[in-house]
Amino acid sequence: MWRYLTGGAALIAFAGAAVLFLGGKAPSAAVLKPQPAGRVAGGADVVPGALPDAAPEATELTREQKRFDRYDKDRDGAVTRDEYLVARRKTYAKLDVDGDGRLSFDEWALKATTKFAAADKDRSGAMTPPEFAATAVKRKPSSRAACPPVPAPSEES
Repeated sequence: MWRYLTGGAALIAFAGAAVLFLGGKAPSAAVLKPQPAGRVAGGADVVPGALPDAAPEATELTREQKRFDRYDKDRDGAVTRDEYLVARRKTYAKLDVDGDGRLSFDEWALKATTKFAAADKDRSGAMTPPEFAATAVKRKPSSRAACPPVPAPSEES
């Protein structure tokens, strides 16, 4: 008797799977239109599908501008004292996880306020991008071993 019940359940499951598999149709993907050839800002021709010779490199200025933009929440081109301290408050909360008070906020805020005051050279109450750049953390060079230089390919023709 169990054989018949098991066989019937398998037959129903197989029929249901066949209906789902054969009956459902996935929508076809939209075909992308080819981009017309043209010119870029430097005057070079743009060929659809062609890749540039070299990848653009990030400069220190763009990294610093990104850092400045993360602090400048209202996007007015200046970092106010309150905008500057928001990230510092988040850092403090991460440092004082157990709340034991070993690093008091007053001591930490005094350090952050002093750092802000030292960077705000014109005493306007807001940092300009060059003033803000002075607050970047000075990182030590990586201690990783440098990769050996790749020899240049020799020309045999």
